[in-house]
Amino acid sequence: MHALVTGGAGFIGSNIVKHLLAEGHRVTVLDNLLSGYRQNLDPFPQVEFLEGDVRDAVIVERAMQGVEVVFHLAASVGNKRSIEHPLEDSEINVLGTLRVLEAARRNGVRKVVFSSSAGIFGELKTIPIREDHPVEPDSPYGASKLGAEKLCLAYAKLYPLECVCLRYFNVYGENQRYDAYGNVIPIFAHKILQGEPITIFGDGEQTRDFVNVRDVVQANYKAAMARGVSGAFNIASGTRITINRLAEWMCEASHGLVPIQHGSPRPGDVRHSLADISAASLAFGFAPTVDLREGLADYMTWAKGALV
Repeated sequence: MHALVTGGAGFIGSNIVKHLLAEGHRVTVLDNLLSGYRQNLDPFPQVEFLEGDVRDAVIVERAMQGVEVVFHLAASVGNKRSIEHPLEDSEINVLGTLRVLEAARRNGVRKVVFSSSAGIFGELKTIPIREDHPVEPDSPYGASKLGAEKLCLAYAKLYPLECVCLRYFNVYGENQRYDAYGNVIPIFAHKILQGEPITIFGDGEQTRDFVNVRDVVQANYKAAMARGVSGAFNIASGTRITINRLAEWMCEASHGLVPIQHGSPRPGDVRHSLADISAASLAFGFAPTVDLREGLADYMTWAKGALV
């Protein structure tokens, strides 16, 4: 199989590239390197790398040549970034996805696996959350991901192109670097390893469903290989933890202790999050295997060599 991974130099994308190559597939990566890292692909010289933006129709068309499956991860990510840069967020996440879909349609691609987000839901009304929960995003990011989802699912109805939208909850793991806009786990890891105080926004009793990138890779691959499957699916661990407890576990995993301070709650952040993952299990056999404490220990070991 020839696969295209947009955003393939990034955190999740580079892990998908690694798995695809291990399974014997040919891989092309398209990445503008604004949030991805070329060094993530250094171990894989066999990858065809194209530096470019998914908003550029010419480079997207070039990247799509001979491709059977597209893993579309290129995105502007995060609530905070989208609030500060709403136009860029929508251009990348909506227009960029449309460019990918159009090129995929023209080139006879079999399937697009789109990386969506639990941010489409907004504040949750029921726990655990199923795919049919109302979608009321609280940020431009959530709105742009929802718009991109709708485009993918519309193309799956209009054309012989299967589209699977994977709604990630809180993904963490190897190759996830510190970014002030990013996930709480690399931010905490950076602070702990620098011996700096951790800031928890709000009282810390908000809960999140964290899923290891190894399980997210499994979800992408299984969704790609499942023929005849289109639709939107939650990808998470199906468990949750408070941010206060997360901070404790991360300190334990690094054998360090830093002060914890609290700031004001951030706009766009939901209070609680927990996914029902049964639909993905039934549709393409998704089954998370990485325990959070085990995954945090592995991540902190990796971070000691990468984040400091």
